[in-house]
Order: sequence, then C-alpha cells, then structure tokens
Amino acid sequence: MKKISLIGRILIALVIGILLGLWCKSIGIDYPIRILGTFSELFGNFLSFMVPLIIIGFIVPGIASLRGGSGKALLVTTIIAYVSTIVAGLASFMIGSVLLPKFINGSILMQESGGSIKPYFTVEMPPIIGVMSALVFAFVLGIGLSKIKNSVFLEVTEEFNKIVMMVISNVLIPIVPIYIGCIFAKLSFSGEIFTTLKSFGVVYAILFSVQALYILVQYLIAGTLKKENPFKLLKNMVPAYLTALGTQSSAATIPITREAVRRNGVSEEITDFVVPLAATIHLAGDTITLVLTSMGVMYMNGRVPTFSIMMPFILMLGVTMIAAPGIPGGGVMSALGLLESMLGFGGLEKPIMIALHAAQDSFGTATNVTGDGALAIIVDYIMNRKKDVEIEEDDEDRVIETA
Repeated sequence: MKKISLIGRILIALVIGILLGLWCKSIGIDYPIRILGTFSELFGNFLSFMVPLIIIGFIVPGIASLRGGSGKALLVTTIIAYVSTIVAGLASFMIGSVLLPKFINGSILMQESGGSIKPYFTVEMPPIIGVMSALVFAFVLGIGLSKIKNSVFLEVTEEFNKIVMMVISNVLIPIVPIYIGCIFAKLSFSGEIFTTLKSFGVVYAILFSVQALYILVQYLIAGTLKKENPFKLLKNMVPAYLTALGTQSSAATIPITREAVRRNGVSEEITDFVVPLAATIHLAGDTITLVLTSMGVMYMNGRVPTFSIMMPFILMLGVTMIAAPGIPGGGVMSALGLLESMLGFGGLEKPIMIALHAAQDSFGTATNVTGDGALAIIVDYIMNRKKDVEIEEDDEDRVIETA
C-alpha cells in the first residue's frame, strides 16, 4: 500500500467503505458500521487534538523564516503572493455562489450523516489550546522571532515543526484513507450516498475550470507587463505544470520551475529568490480548492456560505497557507483549524474536505507552480522598473550638479 499514492489509497478506502455500508444496509446489520464508527470517532478526536499543534508547528517557523531575503524583493513578492491568493479565493467564492446552488440540493449531508450509528465507545481528547488562540499565538510568536537574530527559541520551534511533520507523515496521512473509508461507510449505510457523490462531481467541474481560468488571467497580466505573448510564456511553464502533477509538491518541482521561469526571460537573481519563496507562500490553487469545496460542503449541509462568512475565512486562509507543509494533503491539513473555527466544520465535514482536497491535489499543486512563474515575471518587472527609475533619478542629479 505504501507504493500507492495518497489519492489512490483514499479512492480504494472510499470504494470499500461505500460497498461495505451498502452491503450492511441490504442485510440489516449495523455492528460493522458501529466498529468503523468507533474508529472514526477516536481518530477524529485525535485529529482535533492535533489541529492547534499543526497551526503552531508550521505557522511560527513559516512566518519567522520570512525575515531574510532581499529587502524590497521580499516585501514585493510577499504582497503579490498574498494578493494573488486572496483574489483567487474571492473569485472562487463569486463563481461558486452563482453556480453551486444550481446543482447542489441542500441538507444532503444532514440526511446522510449517519446520526443513528453510534460508536461503541469514545475517548475525549480535548485540544490543549483553542484553534483561534493557537492562530493568534503563532502569529505573535512568528512575527516576534522574525525580528530576533540567531534566536535559540526559533530552533526549538523548527524542531517542534519536525515533530509535527513526523506525526502528519507517519500517522495522520497513512490513517486518513481508512478514516475517510469509515465516514463513507456510515454515509452509504444511512442514506443516498450517490446523491452526495454526484454533487462532488459538480464541485470538481467548477473547481478545475476556475483553476484553469486563474492561470490564464495570471499570464495575461504577466504578458501585458512583459509585453510578450502570454500563451508563449505559459507554454514554457508546461514542464513545471506536468512535473507538479506527478510530484504533488511545489517544493519538489522547484528545479523544473526555475528552468521554466528562466526561459521566460526572468533575471537569474529574481528567479533564484522568487521561485523557492513562492513555492512556500503562493498557494492560489489550494485556496481555490479549499474555498469551492468548503462552499460545496456547506451547501450540502443546508447552509449558505455568505460573503460575511467566507471573506474572513479567505483572508485568514491566505496567511495560513504559508504554513502548508510540502507533502500531499499538506494544504488541507494546515486549513483544518480554520475550517473548524470559522466555518464550523465537525467530524463529518473535515474528513470529506480531506478527501475532496486529495482527489485534486495534483491539479492544485500544478496551479500553484504555474502561478509562481507568472508571479516571478511580475516581480522581475517591478524590481527592474524601480532600478530604471533610480538610474534615471541619478542621471538627473548628475546633470543638475554639472550645470
């Protein structure tokens, strides 16, 4: 099973769970589903316990690491990456608000929540700190450490980050497929699971369309600034896009992204600085995914994702995505705290979000990486424009002094 990709394992567990739930329903027994429900309850509690630790473990060193860099280039890159992420989320919300209600019937998940299936027992695992408290603590600590040179405490947070990463890589990610299989076994036992799956198909159709559209918009802007054919620039990024599809990791794709960006005429200095940084902080593809899938889940649960609910979530998501670990499923793991605290997602919605995110993780990562190429072109244009202005001002000063 280790040789099978995460999405492959999730799909296998999902199919087995659905078939088991349908079989148990057809013969009228519920104890296998109750056993699975007990496991999902225990793992769900552990996942909730880990959420604040994930937030602290990734956000603190993530923000603190932004202290280095080339001054203006760091500021420009960070601002553009954040704005791009927010625009991607806002565009997803607007498109989702128009299209999703036309295809998704409300209260699907409420009807199929498996409320009658009770676990045999449960063990409470209350988080050591609330989600919002963890976010505020992480931001304050991260910003503070970014101002302290050679901080010993930063090394402690980096080691804590490694511990959290080990838990995610060796415990959460391997068990998540089984967890999702248990959830879908309960859903199929309790209601019309195929109605839910049909609604997920609609979400994906909209999701992939928005991702493709956003890539195109990014390169139209980059091409306009660079005064080159945007489709030519986009063509040069195809190797990076395809590599990201295979690796599901922006970090692992950095060497290919770097070469593609260089072919688009971006200076070596900007390329070497922006590409690794953008791979960490520019996650527009994941933002599009998380916004649209969370909206889909809310509509399925009989809730309406209004602007007042989703906009704060999008703004916070733009910051939290900086903490996303560079592993398959890392984006949604980092966002679990926001999904719980800001959108009210619980033990049913969170595993569904993990499954929805994992099923498109390759395309979300490819969208991130391709967008990094456009961001590098824009940063290169801004930085070179500043240099040109400074050179012109120096020339004017020399002329005045000579006169």
